[in-house]
Amino acid sequence: MLEKFYAWMDCNGHPENVLSKDQLLDNVMLYWCTASAASSARLYWESFNNLSMAEIALPVGCSVYPKDIFRASRRWAERRFKNLIHWNEFDQGGHFAALERPETFVDEVRSSFRPLR
Repeated sequence: MLEKFYAWMDCNGHPENVLSKDQLLDNVMLYWCTASAASSARLYWESFNNLSMAEIALPVGCSVYPKDIFRASRRWAERRFKNLIHWNEFDQGGHFAALERPETFVDEVRSSFRPLR
């Protein structure tokens, strides 16, 4: 898990530049104590081995972080997501945006879906 934090976070070379040791340990323990690491990893294995390109008509908001493991272009997103209601690109952040930058992440969710209220 720590290797994934290192590789997929915007952390300038070390996850402790973004999260405390307690936060990292809490996250790892959630997987360890619930024996859910394998099932959570399965999503990645299935997604990358059989990437669906089916169109999605539901409202979609995209927040693109520079250190994420897959960075979609707006052009690609517009072809796949036929009801793209929000698009934003950030200068900082990675795959674990909700953990790395929780305030920004919450603001993005709210901005994305506010027009649907």
